[in-house]
Amino acid sequence: MTIETISTSKAHGGVQGVYAHQSGATGTRMTFSVFVPAHEEGEKLPVLWYLSGLTCTHANVTDKGEYRGPCAEHRVIFIAPDTSPRGEGVANDDAYDMGQGAGFYVDATQEPWAKHFQMQTYIEQELPALIAEHFPMADMGAQAITGHSMGGHGALTIGLRNPDRFRSVSAFAPIVAPSQVPWGEKALGGYLGQDRAAWRQADAVALIEDGARVHDLLVDQGDADQFLTEQLRPELLAEACGKAGIALTLRRQPGYDHSYNFISTFMADHVTWAAERLRR
Repeated sequence: MTIETISTSKAHGGVQGVYAHQSGATGTRMTFSVFVPAHEEGEKLPVLWYLSGLTCTHANVTDKGEYRGPCAEHRVIFIAPDTSPRGEGVANDDAYDMGQGAGFYVDATQEPWAKHFQMQTYIEQELPALIAEHFPMADMGAQAITGHSMGGHGALTIGLRNPDRFRSVSAFAPIVAPSQVPWGEKALGGYLGQDRAAWRQADAVALIEDGARVHDLLVDQGDADQFLTEQLRPELLAEACGKAGIALTLRRQPGYDHSYNFISTFMADHVTWAAERLRR
């Protein structure tokens, strides 16, 4: 697999790069960013994946996430994929919460989405293989995952489905139970069909109810988030984790909303949380 280097620049002693490649999973050109801290030749560094939310690309967190300082301090590679396939001929929806920019990190089975919207395969299989091939300093045996909103949903579900791969799982304002909120009902119904049993593998609360386990989770949630009550519902995750014996650190942050002002404020905590678990 080949990649195209779109840009690189020095940051915090390391290199921030943006790259693109032709994806076999989505059948489209996909763009992603990677920050690699300074390191010795032959040294291996752990990896933290960040999955973005609705309407975002790799660029939102790359420009506004304020992760490079803490990643340089803890010597952790930070990878930010796009949220969906894009381009001419790729299905879309006029609304912001479906289609391009809103892949929900699932493999669509329904038309017109199935041809390109294979984001679960892309994140879980294709992009990690590409990283392993082109970034030899990446220790693919030491991975963590986090994300925001729709990407928080992705981080939780991918982490729960792959507990042997991810040593750390966290999220910012995640959609914890998409089967029970309007964003998720629309997206999962559109991408996966109306059989709700098929949705359970794409729903963190349902996965936990069905036996998926990780050792612990960190979730930050602003209490001034405009989507808190209708779309995010962290109390459902707290209830599921309590019943399952999963150690959930749910921090309700007073006065914070859903924006990157919130994310950037607590990004260092999530990098530190991941770094502690990645080096155990």
